[in-house]
Amino acid sequence: MPISRRSFAKNTIATSAALGLSALLKAAGNSSGRKMKIVSVGGHPDDPETGCGGTLAKLTHAGNEVTVIYLTRGEAGVKGKSHAEAAAIRTQESLDSCKILNAKPIFAGQVDGDTIVSNEWVEKIHMLIVNEKPDLVFTHWPLDAHKDHQCAGLLTIQSWIRSKKNFELYFFEVCAGAQTTGFHPTDYVDISATQEQKHKAVYCHTSQNPEGIYHSQHCNHGMMEAFRGLEAGVKAAEGFVRMNSDRSAFI
Repeated sequence: MPISRRSFAKNTIATSAALGLSALLKAAGNSSGRKMKIVSVGGHPDDPETGCGGTLAKLTHAGNEVTVIYLTRGEAGVKGKSHAEAAAIRTQESLDSCKILNAKPIFAGQVDGDTIVSNEWVEKIHMLIVNEKPDLVFTHWPLDAHKDHQCAGLLTIQSWIRSKKNFELYFFEVCAGAQTTGFHPTDYVDISATQEQKHKAVYCHTSQNPEGIYHSQHCNHGMMEAFRGLEAGVKAAEGFVRMNSDRSAFI
């Protein structure tokens, strides 16, 4: 049977995905290949940025389309502010951050600290994801200590199952040791060239003490990027766990 350009591109992405995230990104960066659509689902504003911001920047730099879905607006995340005030502050920070990453922001509508996994929300998040027609989705490690992160991860897994595993699903880490535990990367992405862009995106979230995100004792993303880079043999990297139908992601 004749092979169309569309089917050839789709098969190229599928083959690259089977080889791992690095091969997938390499195919996405190929100027002659079909560009990908990517979705990142985070519990709060700043989660997708800290967890996979360097990778998202790398993808948009190569001409791919990235959408960031925030499960909440971070309503409980600014000390001394009401939920409405905090939501307004953190929404603007997210908009500024997504401009730096060249990503499209979507706010799902759950409330920070009061997130739930229900049939209704499984369907809502599923529709938000599939409407973007993604080839690749990133989300929280579902064994994360933060309940909102768990909900974001579990809702995304349900979307992956409902879509009949029609997109590649990878989990990212945040605040390793304090929030993300039991995380052993299956894949790494070299973010040496986009590390500065990621930092600028994270530092848009001024209400969240970005210096603390990168340098505090309990949450040190600067050390995480360097350590994952050391494991991958590069200056800086982000680590991911792949979810697939052949083996459990939770080993």
